[in-house]
Amino acid sequence: MKALAKILTGVLVLAACSPAPESATETTDTAQETTRIVNVYSSRHYASDRAIYAAFTEETGIEVNLIEAGGDQLIERVRADGERSPADVLITVDAARLYRADEAGLFAPTDFSGMLPDIADHLIHPEGHWVSLAKRARVIAYSVDRVDPSEISNYEDLAGPEWEGRICIRSSGNVYNQSLMAGLIARSGEEAAEAWAQAINNNMARAPQGGDTDQIRGIAAGECDVAIVNNYYYGSLARSDDPANNAVAEAVGLIFPNQDMGGTHINVSGAGIAVNAPHPEEARELIAFFLGDFGQRAFAEMTNEYPVVETTQWDNPVLEASLPFVEDTRNVNELGENNAVAQRVFDRVGWQ
Repeated sequence: MKALAKILTGVLVLAACSPAPESATETTDTAQETTRIVNVYSSRHYASDRAIYAAFTEETGIEVNLIEAGGDQLIERVRADGERSPADVLITVDAARLYRADEAGLFAPTDFSGMLPDIADHLIHPEGHWVSLAKRARVIAYSVDRVDPSEISNYEDLAGPEWEGRICIRSSGNVYNQSLMAGLIARSGEEAAEAWAQAINNNMARAPQGGDTDQIRGIAAGECDVAIVNNYYYGSLARSDDPANNAVAEAVGLIFPNQDMGGTHINVSGAGIAVNAPHPEEARELIAFFLGDFGQRAFAEMTNEYPVVETTQWDNPVLEASLPFVEDTRNVNELGENNAVAQRVFDRVGWQ
């Protein structure tokens, strides 16, 4: 595990992961005979991923040609390229985007069974089109000075009138909120989910703005008392080398809601082998590496995400402090199926 130690001390050289040329298949015939490559299209922009690519190349000799862009942009690019696409692996964030890519026919049906030790069924596409690589919980952040955490057990509690003018949250255009709403629709039905969305809209302390980190900062600054955020944004602040970020985290606590009502909402980053992958075997090897001990530890220790392989051993005190908790075990693909309905609900209640 020498390479893992280098990752965690930040001294691993990532030269193997330089961006790919415009066409990731622009390789000479001679080079193709001697060099194995895998073309990765990813919407994840984390240091953990680049470290994993470098370690993968070090271990296998397979060079990673990496193209990074937003999830929707990558989906459209692979779709437009069609059979000419050089993409081998498509990695994107959130079940809704995985669903969009699958609906566009971008994933090759794959038997992942040989590389899926100890991964729960709800984190895998029902027909094997993609597999989760890492997961994150959408939690309720609260002011440790102004909120008694016993007041909140469930997402639904935030709909109460006592929270009027006290909630910070991102816009309805954010895919994390869309998937949370999709989960509420799946559990409680569209009518109840719409009533909740209307109440949250009424209880906002300010118009939706910024990302999840901005919501946490809003609590620390006294602009609101509670917010709905993904857990790893809090972890990034708490484990930062900047004392100012640490101070923000110290002013905020986390609640993992709905422990007796279906579990806390979970979302994922996932990967699948592209339907026209020119290097499908290399693609399988990379996905297997992501799901191996090295990859899963890097997600937990560098990005504050929960590993999907349950037996992974990792070291992250902030993440460990949140365990154990009950997570929603509904197949995350269902979040994508309900995405369009979720957006209509947001539109009807005027959630910006």
